[in-house]
Amino acid sequence: QVHLVESGGGSVQAGGSLRLSCVVSEYIYNRGCMAWFRQVPGNEREGIAGIDEDGRTSHAASVKGRFTMSRDNAEKTLYLQMNSLKPEDTAMYYCAAKRDSWVACLSPDDELYEYDYWGQGTQVTVSS
Repeated sequence: QVHLVESGGGSVQAGGSLRLSCVVSEYIYNRGCMAWFRQVPGNEREGIAGIDEDGRTSHAASVKGRFTMSRDNAEKTLYLQMNSLKPEDTAMYYCAAKRDSWVACLSPDDELYEYDYWGQGTQVTVSS
């Protein structure tokens, strides 16, 4: 069963913006930590943003000040607004959720293997 579906990826020039969306099924929405990860081939997935049950967010140092995670509870959708994109932001982007756990939501990069549900990913390519 598909619980998370990402969209919004694409190709953009450096300095541009994209907004990623992740529609989350009612079955898992807001029942645990939710987060955005990204992965470059050959590297491990990197946790770049997380959100807790109170709506507080955290962002990795590599994207802080440029990316913003948010959610819309009515639409059961997560967003990742990405501004001032750089070529090094090129990656496959994934949204993820935990099952019934609010532990360490604001440290997704430390919790990679604790996320139970994953979307299929959306590719972001930034050219210089």
